[in-house]
Amino acid sequence: MSFIAKLFARRGDDRDVARPLWHRVVAISREPQWYAEAGVADTVGGRFDAITMVLSVVLLRMEADPALIEPSVRLTELFVEDMDGQLRESGVGDQVVGKHMGKLMSVLGGRLGACREALAASDEAPLLEAVKRNVTMIEGSDPARVAARLRDLARQIAILPADALLAGEIGR
Repeated sequence: MSFIAKLFARRGDDRDVARPLWHRVVAISREPQWYAEAGVADTVGGRFDAITMVLSVVLLRMEADPALIEPSVRLTELFVEDMDGQLRESGVGDQVVGKHMGKLMSVLGGRLGACREALAASDEAPLLEAVKRNVTMIEGSDPARVAARLRDLARQIAILPADALLAGEIGR
């Protein structure tokens, strides 16, 4: 967080409610199985794809529960904060960070829409197509493995009570 942001930050950051969940989303998206077994490319683009797909599945669960709407906004703010920091760390200058962030948020919105439609479908074809369109894969890998992991993740998250989800207790 920048000096100016710290100076004007509110005491008692209201994003804290979603912080454990954000850390768990990042941890899940970094699990080696996504890369070694499912074939997501272990590149900056592939890792971003994994984060946005996992985050999309989590946000879809949160939008289905009125009690989780506000925390879902805080979770999205943490995504923005983290991506902003990553861009700056990689050398993107202040004058173009906003433009890059706009593109990243657009990508997240697209992934969220793709996951919403695909996970609601009764067959696996839409989810497989969403993975093919939205995930950077290692050449020759099977996107069906990523789709199966996403479906399994969605099932795990669907049965979690709201407090367990916010605590980041996915897959534990």
